[in-house]
Amino acid sequence: YRSPGTGLYANLKKYNIPYPEAIFDIKFFTCDPRPFFLLAKELYPGKHKPNYVHYFVRMLHEKGLLLRMYTQNIDSLETRLLHPADYANVTKLRHTRRSFGAATRIFGILAAKSFLFTNNSTDVHTNESKTRLRKEIMSGKIPRCKICLGTVKPDVVFFGEELPERFFLHSKDFAKADLLIVMGTSLQIEPFGSIINTVRPTVPRLLLNKDHVGPFKREALKKTDVVELGDLTESVKKLVSMLGWHDELKELMEN
Repeated sequence: YRSPGTGLYANLKKYNIPYPEAIFDIKFFTCDPRPFFLLAKELYPGKHKPNYVHYFVRMLHEKGLLLRMYTQNIDSLETRLLHPADYANVTKLRHTRRSFGAATRIFGILAAKSFLFTNNSTDVHTNESKTRLRKEIMSGKIPRCKICLGTVKPDVVFFGEELPERFFLHSKDFAKADLLIVMGTSLQIEPFGSIINTVRPTVPRLLLNKDHVGPFKREALKKTDVVELGDLTESVKKLVSMLGWHDELKELMEN
């Protein structure tokens, strides 16, 4: 999001918004949803493919080493690497901003998951067609509920909205972790900025990132902290090579 020159926020001028974060601000969205849906057209699932880093996370899962993955990404690429049988245990993946994998109606209408829509009085309005929503977004339209005409938005947690309840189970996760890997993040947004400090004192923390961030900015790192700066994909490839997983990961990506 925040990488200078290449991050999402550095490339939002064309959307004519007052400040970069406004595109994910619920108050701004309520007033003018058009910029968000222009961006949604570019980010909608299916337009992009999982990369090497996504497959590395999948490899951790395959080997039974992944306790949990926390992500702020909204492109759903991580979930594309889960086999259908894994969706019963989708808690393996925790989104703080959720993703385009579900949708919500606003302006007085609150929604459930998987494109099932419910209003605040719990009366079910209708099941919105995922195909219709995608078609409208990709054609540049603002999707509307056919019943109440409220704006439909992907189930993304905007600034100004509460985090999903399942996120707050993190305290149990971090107490169980034997290793914490932090990748591709600025750690500027809470609760990410602080939750990485909740692992046990003896647990190693590995930062694979373009820059020093958060507690890794300290001149004197903890003995259990390791930092590898540079291109994220290249850093992960280096780690995979050290683990002796190169051929396995290559096969996973090909299959």
